Amino acid sequence: MSEPSRLDQLHFLRRFLLQELARVDGWIKKEEERQAAEVRRTPPPTPDWVIAYQRRGAGPVADGVHVGDCHMATGRTQAATREQAVRALTVGAVPACPYCRPDSELGVLE
Repeated sequence: MSEPSRLDQLHFLRRFLLQELARVDGWIKKEEERQAAEVRRTPPPTPDWVIAYQRRGAGPVADGVHVGDCHMATGRTQAATREQAVRALTVGAVPACPYCRPDSELGVLE
């Protein structure tokens, strides 16, 4: 039996490398899917402040300012910046939660 020609050997090597490349591409795809699933499972960061709203009459009405991780914030909540929380407490006359006391942390005492 004769030896395969150099061209036959190169074609064989090419087929082998394509198979290996397909295997690596499969590993890459699995890792990308794993990372995407991990990102979807990661909850968004807790905001520093939230304003809770209750539905009254024509629409939602702000009914409390809370520290971001306060479990007493019920109904719909919306993340707020420090400035928005201070404005809600002072200008908007939205009450501070009596449990988490955001007015103390914000330096807005009545």
